[in-house]
Amino acid sequence: MTAGHLQIVVCAAGPAPDVTTLINTAHQRSWTTAVTATPHAMDFIDIPAIEKLTGAPVRSDYRASPGVRRSLPTADALVIAPATYNSINKIALGLADNYAMTTIAELIGRHVPTVIVPFVNTALATRHSYRRAVTNLRDEGIHLLLGPEHNWEPHPPGTGNDRRLAFPWTTAFHAAAALAEEKQPRK
Repeated sequence: MTAGHLQIVVCAAGPAPDVTTLINTAHQRSWTTAVTATPHAMDFIDIPAIEKLTGAPVRSDYRASPGVRRSLPTADALVIAPATYNSINKIALGLADNYAMTTIAELIGRHVPTVIVPFVNTALATRHSYRRAVTNLRDEGIHLLLGPEHNWEPHPPGTGNDRRLAFPWTTAFHAAAALAEEKQPRK
């Protein structure tokens, strides 16, 4: 797929300020982008820079204005990155307690090809709830960029800053674009 629309959901984790890498990668491939952020992620990202790059407002909450259209743009793919322990568990359970989680639930429900890139430490990754969440998401057809086959693993507690620069933004885009291509009918 040479062009499409990528919906990005950013969670509050160390690599979040670097989401512009994902946006620029998508734009280099002629994709448009829009960013939704979890409420806590708003403090991590440069909202004006993202809005300038995407040409769209960063969304984090529901619009309260009557008559304002609330629908999501037609997305060809969804990338959730960096995805926190909390967000991964919420997504797997189908919890929609904020605008970002509602966006994710709806796009997954629309069968939009979805890639999740966890940013979780090894202590949290050993929890049964997290391991079940990963399994359940994969069973639902969600692509998690996680494991040796993706060269992306949980990091030891306290080393998140060291892992930030290695965050696989470009790999996430390529995975999402490939999934979108697979979904397109053959001509």
